[in-house]
Amino acid sequence: MFIVGLVSVSFLVPEENKVLKFNYPESWPKPVYDFESNPLTQAKIDLGRKLFYDPILSKDNMISCASCHLSYTAFTHVDHALSHGVGDSIGVRNSMSLVNMAWSKHFMWDGAVNNLDVQALAPISNEDEMGENIVSVIQKLQDNNEYPALFSKAFGDTVISSQNLLRAIAQFELTFISANSKYDKVMRGEDQFTEQEARGYAFFKDKCASCHKEPLFTNGEFENNGLEIDPSLYDLGRFGITHRSLDSLKFKTPSLRNVEFSQPYMHDGRFTSLHEVMNHYSEGIHYSKTVSKHIGRGIALTEDNRVDVVAFMLTLTDKDFLFNQDLSFPRK
Repeated sequence: MFIVGLVSVSFLVPEENKVLKFNYPESWPKPVYDFESNPLTQAKIDLGRKLFYDPILSKDNMISCASCHLSYTAFTHVDHALSHGVGDSIGVRNSMSLVNMAWSKHFMWDGAVNNLDVQALAPISNEDEMGENIVSVIQKLQDNNEYPALFSKAFGDTVISSQNLLRAIAQFELTFISANSKYDKVMRGEDQFTEQEARGYAFFKDKCASCHKEPLFTNGEFENNGLEIDPSLYDLGRFGITHRSLDSLKFKTPSLRNVEFSQPYMHDGRFTSLHEVMNHYSEGIHYSKTVSKHIGRGIALTEDNRVDVVAFMLTLTDKDFLFNQDLSFPRK
């Protein structure tokens, strides 16, 4: 409210521009995302959602963020091991599932980006993904019939900037919160595990939770989980960013939330089922100096252990998240 002479004048903030509260379970850790620098508003979220699903961000106007991150498959792709991009190009990694992004300090398998507000620039500019120049993207959006008005509604300026483009996408991604699986309901006392799920949970807590830490089911760190290097990709993971020998073959620990829907698994999509994953940890570890201390030369798993752990991991499926219409392709 401002006072002009003796007349008070109020400027009402439109509903879509009011700062929204970021809601999450009370028992969860505090998010690491800086909401003060990019406060949540509905206008920004709506803009980010439109951009996320729009192939205009790619060089050939054919590839969108959603091309590799499908809402109903835990925001990843499932029909091939490695991501596909413009001109039928094939990338070098399996896309990561996007979930509970506000708790991430590092992004992508090798942690090449440490700020969600700029993360989208990486796939936009990668020649095997969207293959576009950010300057060209801005020009296409500026020339579009809809986007200048939408950016004005969200950021108060019809002149589109790369910063606001990337921040809008981040705003939408912050809404990817999965917290209502059977596991969550059991933790809240609203449901119970079956005997098999309970056995799997007990084994999981003993052998798996060091890397896949509750409640996010990732420790947010980089681990070498004993995969033999693919000779065609020769992907050294985190080492490619830090150039430290101790980081060789280390990749970001993915969240296991909705893992039932996010196959294929691992950074190169080499496994197509959770049972293959279990077999790897039991008898497929390729030992090296950087293998995670939590894995060593392998985890002893009987056939019953494997079935029980998979049964528990299926309780991490959150269908309210997977089929949330507010996260799907915008129809209007």
